Amino acid sequence: MALLETRDLTIKFGGLLAVSKLNLKVNGGEIHSLIGPNGAGKTTVFNAITRVINPTSGDVVFDDENLLKHQPHQTVKIGISRTFQNLEIFKLMSVMDNFLVGYHSRLKTNWFNEGIKTPGFKRIERNAEKEAREIASFLGMENRLNSFAGMLPYGLQKMVEIGRALMSKPKIILLDEPAAGLNNAETKELKKIIFKIKEKGITILIVEHDMSLVMDISENITVMNFGKKIAEGNPEKIKNNKDVIEAYLGESKYA
Repeated sequence: MALLETRDLTIKFGGLLAVSKLNLKVNGGEIHSLIGPNGAGKTTVFNAITRVINPTSGDVVFDDENLLKHQPHQTVKIGISRTFQNLEIFKLMSVMDNFLVGYHSRLKTNWFNEGIKTPGFKRIERNAEKEAREIASFLGMENRLNSFAGMLPYGLQKMVEIGRALMSKPKIILLDEPAAGLNNAETKELKKIIFKIKEKGITILIVEHDMSLVMDISENITVMNFGKKIAEGNPEKIKNNKDVIEAYLGESKYA
């Protein structure tokens, strides 16, 4: 059953057609990859799902809710979290504080309780910090919580962004090129983390150019080119699709 669905999603920027009538279904509990050449419209789809941009037409449905009725800040509250193509972390804040930012959408308090640090608010803080330590352990970063995020190796900075996304307890996490800039060892570690996220019952939609990673982790793959869906299916079907080979994969070991 589809947890996330786009229906005839169309996005135009002036005279540029960035996404054209995209129908995408992401089933609950799966790892689904969205691939294609640069400029195919993949990140634009992410931005529409998270309400950063408004579609020209079409619908985006998540867990039977029309996302177009929600503001961007509300999407995280209903269970959608994401990372970014260009790393977006608070480099001068600690890893702990970066994680706590991800908890903010779950806070049930007010300025008065925060201002005078009521017992109830202190309890919320303790719970948030406890969850941050659990996420750090999950990511193998328990010894990095007090480090400035911007001082970490690039691969760990990527983990900080994933950890912040996980702190909101999402139903689905959108990973935008998580392997970009990683070496082979870091990519292998990322692969393990992605599978561990799936084991937590979180659905994953991933945009990625590392085809070895995509083919290893994906249950379903949607391929875009020039804003349109040109193929969809399991990895075996995709790597043998002539249109995909011509538009993106090329004559490689995947063909």
